[in-house]
Amino acid sequence: MNLPSYVGRFAPTPSGYLHFGSLVAALASWLDARAVGGRWLLRMEDLDPPREMAGAQAAILRALEAYGLHWDGECVRQSDRHAAYAAVIQRLSEQGLAYACTCSRKQLEQNGGLYRGTCRDACHPLEEAAVRIRVPQLGYGFVDRVQGEYRQHLGREVGDFVIRRRDGLFAYQLAVVLDDAWQGVTDVVRGADLLDSTPRQLYLQELLGLPQPRYLHVPLIIQPDGHKLGKTYRSPPLAADQAAPLLTRALRALGQRPPADLADAGVEGVLQWGVAHWRVEGIPRTRTLAEAQLV
Repeated sequence: MNLPSYVGRFAPTPSGYLHFGSLVAALASWLDARAVGGRWLLRMEDLDPPREMAGAQAAILRALEAYGLHWDGECVRQSDRHAAYAAVIQRLSEQGLAYACTCSRKQLEQNGGLYRGTCRDACHPLEEAAVRIRVPQLGYGFVDRVQGEYRQHLGREVGDFVIRRRDGLFAYQLAVVLDDAWQGVTDVVRGADLLDSTPRQLYLQELLGLPQPRYLHVPLIIQPDGHKLGKTYRSPPLAADQAAPLLTRALRALGQRPPADLADAGVEGVLQWGVAHWRVEGIPRTRTLAEAQLV
C-alpha cells in the first residue's frame, strides 16, 4: 500500500542525547511512515534554552544518521518559529480566548496543581505574565491507534493551561499544534507519556481551525524505579557501533518479533526488515514497558 499523503515526524527535545527510549519512539515513527511510502520530518523542539544541553542538537542528528533514520527535507527548529507563536497568542488574547495570569507556582500547588481560573477576569497586561487558554467544561477524546479510546475533561482534570510561560518562553502545547499543522503532519507517533497532552492539543486544533492528525502512542520504556529513560536518570546515549543490535531490540520492544540473527544484517538490513514487516497491531497496548524485561 502506498499513501504518499502520509506525513510523520520525530520531534526530540535537545535537553540531552538520544537514548534507547528515544530510539523506540523514533523507530516507530519512521517505520510507520516508511511502511506506507510516507514522508518523515525532523523537528527540534528547542523551546527551553535553559534546559538545552550544549551540543545535544548536533549529537541527535548524528545519532539518527548513524542508525539509518534519515529524514526528509530540512530539520525545523522551533526557536525559528517564535513570531508565529506570538502572533497566535496575540490573536487569542484579542478574541478573549486567552488571558494573562500572574499566579505563582505556590498558589498552583495549594490547589493541587489544577488551575482554578483566578486571573480569568483580572485583565492583567500580557507583558511579564503567563498566558493561559480558556478551556470549556467539556470532555475531549480520541481513539489512539495503539492505546485505544482516551478521554479527558478539560475543565475538571486540566483547567486553563499555559500557552506562554511567565518568562516569555512558549509552551509545548501551543507550539506542537501550530507546527504539526504548518508542516502538514497527518500522523503523530510518540511516547505514551504524551497521551494526556493530546486532549489539550485537540482543543487548540478545534479553536484554531486546524486539522487533527491521527495519533499513535507507543509504550514508554521505564527503569525499575518507574522513571522513564532520560538524561536525568543517566540513561546511556546511543552508541553508533551498536546501531544494528539496538534497532533490533527496539523492534522487539515494539512487538515486531524480528528473527534472532537480524542484527547480523546490519543497519540497512534491520530497517528493511522492519519496513517490510511493520505491524501496528503487534505494538503492546500498554503505556509502559520495563527496560529490564526487554531482551
